[in-house]
Amino acid sequence: MKRIAVVRALLALLLLTGCNEKQQSALPLPHAMTPEAIGRYCGMNVLEHPGPKGQILVASLIEPVWFSSARDAIAFTMLPDEPKDIQAIYVSDMAKAPNWDKPGADNWVEARKALFVIGSRVKGGMGGAEAVPFSDRGAAEKFVAENGGQIVGFSEVPRDYVLGSNESSAPTDDKTAVPGSTN
Repeated sequence: MKRIAVVRALLALLLLTGCNEKQQSALPLPHAMTPEAIGRYCGMNVLEHPGPKGQILVASLIEPVWFSSARDAIAFTMLPDEPKDIQAIYVSDMAKAPNWDKPGADNWVEARKALFVIGSRVKGGMGGAEAVPFSDRGAAEKFVAENGGQIVGFSEVPRDYVLGSNESSAPTDDKTAVPGSTN
């Protein structure tokens, strides 16, 4: 009997350990976009701009870091002076967006799991080239058929495309990966 009790105790301990590991590795949930969401780089209300938005949850910050464009959210991950204790990167899921002008307050996709259309004719919220995020390949392909561009994963978005001139909407041959990505 003691042996069975010991085995049960060990199994219970293993189950609890497994649950704790799953809880620790789970991403924090995205926040709904509200009028209080102010863009990190433009200092303006993100709701006032069309196109996809971004938010990054950083362990050392209480509130999410908001972005007026998905491209700016990706840029945050590449810039050396920004915090690196990123817990999650969320971008507007344009596959579920009501329309370009109102991308939705709570239809987020984790950026490292999204597909991005780069080099399209459509401009982002601040008037520059955009990395348009989708959770669904079919929706991304439809967008490309209508607006041009190419589909890439998070880690394949070229550094020059994100950090380059706001005037350029064409992707470059620079395939420098986004730091910390797992794609």
